[in-house]
Amino acid sequence: MKPHRPLALLLCTAMALALGACGKEPDSPTASNEATLTGPDAKPGLVASDGKLVLPVIARRPAAVYFTVRNDGAEPVTLAAVSILGAGKAEMHETKGGSMGKVDSLPVDPGASVVFAPGGLHVMVFDLPAALKAGGKAELTMTFSDGDKLSMPLAVEAMGGDMGDMEGMHH
Repeated sequence: MKPHRPLALLLCTAMALALGACGKEPDSPTASNEATLTGPDAKPGLVASDGKLVLPVIARRPAAVYFTVRNDGAEPVTLAAVSILGAGKAEMHETKGGSMGKVDSLPVDPGASVVFAPGGLHVMVFDLPAALKAGGKAELTMTFSDGDKLSMPLAVEAMGGDMGDMEGMHH
C-alpha cells in the first residue's frame, strides 16, 4: 500500500460521510433560507433554498455544499457554474455507483427542482477562506448558461450527525 493511500482512503470516507449527512427534502417551497433572482436581468421564477456548506473534517480539504434550485418559470434553464464567495474554486459533482465525478452543467425544466444532496449532486468547494467557521454564513452564486445569476446564503456547518453508509466511494 502506498504511504498516501490510507490518508486518501480516510479523506474519501470523510467526504462520503459528509455527502450522506444532509438528505432531507425541503418541507415547503417557501423555506426560510430561500433566495429569488431579481433585477433587470433576472429570469422570473428561479428559486434556491435549503443551502448549507459542510466544512471538511481536515483543514484545507474540500467542503461540500447542498441546496435545492427550482424553476417556477415558463422556460428551461441550464445551471452552468457555481461559486462560493471567497473560495478558490467550486465545482458541481455527482456521486453515482460509489464514484464521484464533475458535472459541467445541469438542465432545470419548468416546474422542476434539482436537489443537491448527499449521495447525489453536490458542490465541492476548494481553498476555503480561513475565516469560514461552523455557525457562520457563506454565499453561493449560481450562474446559468444565459449569464443570469442567482445568489443565496449558506449556513456553515461542521461535519457530524448521522452520515449514512457510503463505503467504497471513490473520487
